[in-house]
Amino acid sequence: MRPYMKRRPTLVGLLLAGLLALVQPTTTALAAPSATRPASPSQPPASTPEFNVKDYGAKGNGSANDSPAVDRAISAANAAGGGTVRFPSGTYKSQNTLHMRSDVTLQLDSGAILKGSNAGKYDAPEPNSYDQYQDYGHSHFHNAMIYGDRLTNIGFTGSGVIDGGGNLITGNPKSGQADKILSLTRCDGLTLGGGITLRRGGHFAALINGCTHVTSDHLTIDTASDRDGWNIISTTHVTITHATIAANDDALVFKSDYALGAKLANGHVTVHDSKLSAKCCNALMFGSETCGDFTDYQFQGIAINGADKSGLGMVSMDGADISDVHYRDITMTDVHSPIMLKTGTRKRCGNSPGVGHISGITYDNITATGSSPSFSPTLWGESGTHHIDGVTFTNVHLTLPGGNATMSTALPGNNATDYNPNSIGTRPAYGWYLHNADHVTFTDSSVRFAADDGRPAVIANGGGPVTFTRFTVQRGAKSPYDLGFQNMTGGYCVADSTNSTGGALRISGTGSTPSCGAREAAAGAPRAAIRAAHLDHPEGPA
Repeated sequence: MRPYMKRRPTLVGLLLAGLLALVQPTTTALAAPSATRPASPSQPPASTPEFNVKDYGAKGNGSANDSPAVDRAISAANAAGGGTVRFPSGTYKSQNTLHMRSDVTLQLDSGAILKGSNAGKYDAPEPNSYDQYQDYGHSHFHNAMIYGDRLTNIGFTGSGVIDGGGNLITGNPKSGQADKILSLTRCDGLTLGGGITLRRGGHFAALINGCTHVTSDHLTIDTASDRDGWNIISTTHVTITHATIAANDDALVFKSDYALGAKLANGHVTVHDSKLSAKCCNALMFGSETCGDFTDYQFQGIAINGADKSGLGMVSMDGADISDVHYRDITMTDVHSPIMLKTGTRKRCGNSPGVGHISGITYDNITATGSSPSFSPTLWGESGTHHIDGVTFTNVHLTLPGGNATMSTALPGNNATDYNPNSIGTRPAYGWYLHNADHVTFTDSSVRFAADDGRPAVIANGGGPVTFTRFTVQRGAKSPYDLGFQNMTGGYCVADSTNSTGGALRISGTGSTPSCGAREAAAGAPRAAIRAAHLDHPEGPA
């Protein structure tokens, strides 16, 4: 055989290769976007032009009003087809609202501070005919340090700081005052992070409404002296990584209101590897504004340090269906209510909303320690078809403060139009309290207290089935029983579960018969696998 010889390219081959190279980009551009996730708008090229704010008259000396110069730089970048507006090191006083434009990124270098003013002449709040459906701060967007509407491909990045300077308002602003740093509506393609810090934001450090394709990495928000951190409202396709948010009110909250005159979708959200804290309120929250439906949320690798209301809170108050939400690998310390889910009947939304629904929620690998005063972790559904449905807890371990005496195990009072944990009276269980909750399962989980408590560890009232497998509870010296089931139309099951010293659980149950038999028969497990002692044969405290 002749040895293989590499052929030299012919003139015809070279011509064909060139034609293919010309055709290929067109073929790629015509490819269809993914069917499972809408394609984000095209980003400006990596080598976008730079517009230094000092070239447009900014002083950066902390005393001159640099707002007009910054607005000129933003307009120039937009007119050029997109670009980066750069802030070199310095303090840039901003006493007028800055107006973002499409295809513009604000980049604050290390040492650069864009600072609000106490002599503010910020834009006046615009009128809103849908004011009645949400609080004032959610209804008006123009009165902000930075405002934009219907924009594409915008960003805020760099290692600098945007600081309200203690000059933004936490309540309803007067003429010339602003109550938020970032106020963005109906944006498509938002980047927020890259090391940037938002500080002292007034009512909101960042409020976005009706946006899509939001990406945030290494964002820091410090509004511990003001109010909310980041409100993400009626927004889809969000990815947040490595965020650190310390707020006085809510830290990171997902809402859906009627400020834009419609019920809008929410969802396809991922948040991971982040740190949250909330002095007075909720760390990671759904609501209270809940008009449009929420679906597909993934939370993982989150550390929560302090929340005077909920660590992981979820309420449907205004008719929204909330589903397909998953929490994994989350630690909480010093939280008053580690987990709370509630369906309410406030109905503060346009187009005559009904009562919402919460379903398909999972919690995996969660630990929490509570603080005093505390609210027992709670699932509270409404009656009829509005039970909370399909919630699973796997490897969820909660330590509550305890310290209460024995009390009545009757149904506590509830204000159905109030979303706060204290809208439900003191729960008669120190651990889990479930009301009108169906298809709830606890596996390899536990509840304990820091101080002896006279209440049962768990009470489930109405609904079912509720299943506890390999569940461990700490028993109070004077508690009447460990697990109580009241009027359970769907039944209950307690299998392979003990108190914290290994003893059998004391169970009180009314309603339909326990559902373990059918479940174990299907699995081929013997009835004896249920390690539980009913109150007919209670044991003493262990």
